[in-house]
Amino acid sequence: MSRQEIKSRAKSSLGKGIFSTGWLMAVLAVLIYSAISGVLSFTFIGVLIVAGAFSYGLSYVFLKNSRDGQPIEIGDVFSGFTHDFVGNFVLGLMVSIFTALWTLLFIIPGIVKSYSYSMSFYIKVDHPEKSWKECIDESRKMMNGHKMDLFIQDLSFIGWMIVGGLCLGIGTLWVNAYMQAARAQFYESIKPVEGTTGSSAEESTMSASV
Repeated sequence: MSRQEIKSRAKSSLGKGIFSTGWLMAVLAVLIYSAISGVLSFTFIGVLIVAGAFSYGLSYVFLKNSRDGQPIEIGDVFSGFTHDFVGNFVLGLMVSIFTALWTLLFIIPGIVKSYSYSMSFYIKVDHPEKSWKECIDESRKMMNGHKMDLFIQDLSFIGWMIVGGLCLGIGTLWVNAYMQAARAQFYESIKPVEGTTGSSAEESTMSASV
């Protein structure tokens, strides 16, 4: 799919208007994630412990919504604590460590690697049986040749971020929800057909199709 098509599908999955139920639930999910992450940022250990679970939860929420328009349920934001918490914790920890190590070399390699690992939690949602290494390795392979595509997609939201920032910063919550929905659509557009179960993610853990 083209970037325009990905963003169009993302908006469609959220709802017809920014104040529709879908959009507002997506905004609330992002708000909860941001608020808890912000509070825990004062305790480094706390962030490390829950980062993986919340990253999984956010991926679960938007991937589920992107596939068949299932309504966003706020409880799903916490699904990473009940769907293999230890596995999500380790995956989040290793992604953070690898990204930090690459960033020590220079900022640009760190950014490049963050995009290489960006599909790890979507893969974990679709395949909860996979280990942290399998998720990271599969994400690297999946993003080979697509890192710049996702980078440009993220950059395309800058204008919206500026507008959202002018609204006392509150508008950025809508933009972040839009970006998350677009990332889920991006994953859907590049994932291999073989080895995926489509909406069977629900059967494997997601109850929707991760």
